[in-house]
Parts: sequence; structure tokens; C-alpha cells
Amino acid sequence: MQAHTQDELFSQLEQYATVFSSKVQEILSASLNPVVDGEPQTTLDSLQSMLNSDCDIDTQALLQSQLDFMQKQNDLWQQASKAMMGQEYHEVTHEAKSDKRFNHADWQQNPVFNYIRQAYLLNSELLENTIGAVRFKDKKIADKVQFYTRQYINSVAPTNYLFSNPQVCEELLASEGESLLKGMQNFMHDLEQSPLEAFKITQTDDSAFTLGEDLATTPGSIVFENDICQLIHYRPITTETFAEPVLFVPPFINKYYILDLDEQKSMVRGLLAEGHAVFMISWVNPDASLAERDFVDYMKYGPVACLDAVTEITQAPKINAVGFCIGGTLLSMTTAWLRAQGDERIQSLTLLTTLLDFSEPGEIGNYLSEDMVPVLEQTAAMKGVYDGRILGLSFSLLRENNLFWSFFINNYLRGKDPAAFDILYWNSDATNIPAACFKQYLHFSYLENQLCQPGQIVIDDIPVDLANIDVPVYFLATIADHIVLWESAYKGTQLLGGDCRFTLAGSGHLAGVINPPKTGKYPHWRNTELPENAEQWLEGAEEHQGSWWPDWHQWLNDKSAGKVESLQPGSHAAYPEIEPAPGRYVRVRLGDS
Repeated sequence: MQAHTQDELFSQLEQYATVFSSKVQEILSASLNPVVDGEPQTTLDSLQSMLNSDCDIDTQALLQSQLDFMQKQNDLWQQASKAMMGQEYHEVTHEAKSDKRFNHADWQQNPVFNYIRQAYLLNSELLENTIGAVRFKDKKIADKVQFYTRQYINSVAPTNYLFSNPQVCEELLASEGESLLKGMQNFMHDLEQSPLEAFKITQTDDSAFTLGEDLATTPGSIVFENDICQLIHYRPITTETFAEPVLFVPPFINKYYILDLDEQKSMVRGLLAEGHAVFMISWVNPDASLAERDFVDYMKYGPVACLDAVTEITQAPKINAVGFCIGGTLLSMTTAWLRAQGDERIQSLTLLTTLLDFSEPGEIGNYLSEDMVPVLEQTAAMKGVYDGRILGLSFSLLRENNLFWSFFINNYLRGKDPAAFDILYWNSDATNIPAACFKQYLHFSYLENQLCQPGQIVIDDIPVDLANIDVPVYFLATIADHIVLWESAYKGTQLLGGDCRFTLAGSGHLAGVINPPKTGKYPHWRNTELPENAEQWLEGAEEHQGSWWPDWHQWLNDKSAGKVESLQPGSHAAYPEIEPAPGRYVRVRLGDS
């Protein structure tokens, strides 16, 4: 074997690293950017297209931003020169305190990396100020421009590249290139697990969890199933239960077990301990054979079919229904449709981080441009399903530095394996959506906002009107939710016909909901009044420390007509145990093959 000097080895390694980094960025770019009319669109293309929209330029603000940039850039050069010569210097700009990307000491102490960091921050500020000087007449266009500008700025951060990240360089030298080789292995593994349309990055140790052993462990039985869902009946832990069972309708774009993670964080166990009989819908992870199943089918074969099963199993004339996120949207449409027919079996609704009015959908709406929607629908139509891994990437990029770039750096540049974390395991356990359901849901919600308009949705000649929901509703939103803005969720309270209790929890879309009393660290706010807008509600709200669960449990308990003897799963002759919980449907993982 030919001998090589260390310099020669590192020269070859540098070439290899450059090729690897370039390939990663190329594949990532292809997965993040749409193809329009056969031509790939980059983030800069998207920005350019939107900047051509109807807008005005604040020339004074634009000129001032340019002058400020030149002055700071000149100052940076002077300070960098002092630093290089070992003289005392000051920093021209600083990252935000919440920005954890530059925590390594060399970003401040090493003159080269210090300069790279500050130059990046100055250029980012210039681009943001330049975009800020453009006054768009369409607010949606303005929001999209700001969103894609942020995505671009964060994608080109020096932390995301091999030789401009001091921590990566340090570990590369210390490991004599082994960290980069491991990073390449991690990258190839993720590439093999990714669909053609998106790049699925590993966020946690997938081997650390097994459903039914580490997660989704609450004992129960599958007592009903069809091609859309399975129904779990959980084993009671009290000798008596409230007469009205609880039926959970989780989002069909995710697995249900976010509501049953472990014993401490399980909303299911919390209700069982309170003395409720609990049922859960577990959605199928569909393939192309279900391509024609639409949103209405999900309603009929999901909550409607399971409502029939639950009331027959328990012989209860009334139930309490709980919907989470899109599950809450589906449940609300179901309830309004049933009430229009005189079906009053649902006696109360709990809606967790749910949108009913989609006029202000938050950052998700930035993906739904006139160019993008046909591409999304075409992608789903070609495969028969909209691949859940694409949706997972889209949600991760709403918090790109925390949920994408941090893992990009850790997994590929540093060659590390991510730690085991139950919520991120759930987050990466993607679920497909049938093509017809995906298309119909987009039009019912984000594109045409039909659900909040009485009679715009008609099912079997029966118009859907949310004002028909005259049952008590417990409406929960979370203050830092980036998927369902709490102000937008609040609008739903103005559409319902019954008594509504709105509660605002601390933290975000998941942690704010899964906040049990024993370990819950986030407060919540309550206000018995429901003024016209969210800001007025918050002004009159009172903050309460700790979990919102006890307040919800008491609200549910007060709705009950009494207690009945507990019913064991599978004891009904027509609904025997098909298999133990968590069942087959939830175990199907995309990319396993």
C-alpha cells in the first residue's frame, strides 16, 4: 500500500469533504424547492418572482440601509484587522440572545471565525432591511417574501458548512476525518429513507422506541376497524366510569400516540385516572389503494363510524368528543353535519389547537402559492398519496434552525447520532394522506376557507354550518404555536352556536398540549368572556400556574350525568378484541422497506 503523509491525507480529505458538502446541498435544494413548468425553482427564484409583484419601494429606507451597511462593514474590517494583530477590538454586531448557533467559543475568540460570524450577520441584516423597504400591497405576498428571505438567510449560515464552522473543524481534525466519514454514512442512510420529493433528516434514535413497549403503552384493545381507521377501547383503571365515554379524534396526518406517549405524559391515562371510559381513533397509514378516499370519507369512516361503535359498545346515549389539530377540524365538521340531521349523540367538544377559520393560517400558508398548489396536487395524484415525509419536512422548516439545520450539522458535518427523544420520534413517524383527501382538505380549508362559511360545504345534500354546534366546547390554543396561531384559533369561538370556554396554554403546538399536572411547567390563561378578537380576550385573561388539564378534567366531569360500572374492552359480543392496542395501523412506518 502506498504511504501518504498527513498533509496528503488531509488534502484528499478536504477534496472529499467539498464534494460531499456540495452533494448534500444539491440534494437538499432539490427537496426544498418546487419544480414549475419543468424548471426547478430556487428560493432566490421564488423571492425574485414575488418581488415582481405589485409593490412600492421606500427609497429613503433602502438608501439608509445601504449606508448603514457600508459604515458597519468598514468598521468590521478595521476591527478584524486589530483582532488579527492581537490588538483590543470591539464587535460591530451581535446575534440575538436566542440564537444558539454561535455558542462555540471560537466564534468570539478566533479572529477568523469572529469575522465570518459578524460578516454573515451584517449581510443578513442588509437583506432583511432591503426586503423591509419594499411595501407590498398584498399582505400575503409580503409574508411569503419575509418567510423565504428568512429561509435563504438561515440556509447560507456559516454554521451549515464544513470549513466555516469551528466546532466541525475541531472535531474533523481530532478524529482524523472519521467524523466526516460517519457523517456521510448518516447522510446515505437518510437519503435511502427519503422519498424522491423531499429529504427526510433523522431527528432522533429510531431504534430507541418500540410502540407498545416504550410509547403507546396504555393497555387496550382494537374493537373496530375499517380501511380508514382502527378504534382503540382502553382498559379502565377505576371500578366505575362516567356515563359518557370520551372519543379522541387525532390528526390523520400524524400518529395518534402523541396523546399516549408514556405513563406520565399520556392524556389517555390522565382521563382514565379521572374515571372516564376512553376510546381513540388510530388512522391508517394509507397507500395508493386508498387514493380515492377524500376528506368526507375520512369523516364518515372515521368519527361517524367510531361514534356508532362507541355508543353501541357502551350503550351511552351521549359522548364527549376530543379533536386535536386537523382532527379537531374534522370533528367540528362532523358535529355540525350530525346536528343538522338531529343527531345529538355528541354532548360536548374539546378542540385542541384547532383551526376553523383559515383566513390567517400562519406560516403554513407560505407554501400554498398559486405556483405551489398545482405541484402539490400533481405530486399526490401521481403517487396516489401525499407522502407524509414531505409534510414532515415542511413543518420542520417552519422552525428551520431548531428542527432542520441543527440536525444537519450534528448528523452530517459532525458525524453524530441524534439522541433518543420521544416527541421527535413521533414527529418523524410520518403518515401519508390519500390524494383525494389531500386535495379536498386543501380546498375546504387553506385555499377557499369553506368550513367557516355556512352552507359552502354540502355533504349528502346536507349543508354544513358550524353555528349548528350548540353543545359546550372547550377550546384550547397555545401561545407559541407556529402551526396553528392562537389568534387564528380564537376566531373559531365566534363561529360556534354553543357555550364556549377558551383557554390559552403556554409553549407550543405539542408541549403546550402535552403538559401534565405532575411535571407540567407551562402556565395557562383563562377568561370566561369571549370578546370579538383575541387581543381583547388576552387583556382580560388571568394567568394560572401549571397545567390546564385539571381545569379541563373538571369541565368534563361537570358534564356527566353520573357513574356506571366500568366496561372491559372486547366484552361486547359485536365488538370483540381484534388485536391488542396499539394495533397494526399505527405500526406502519414510511421508508421501512
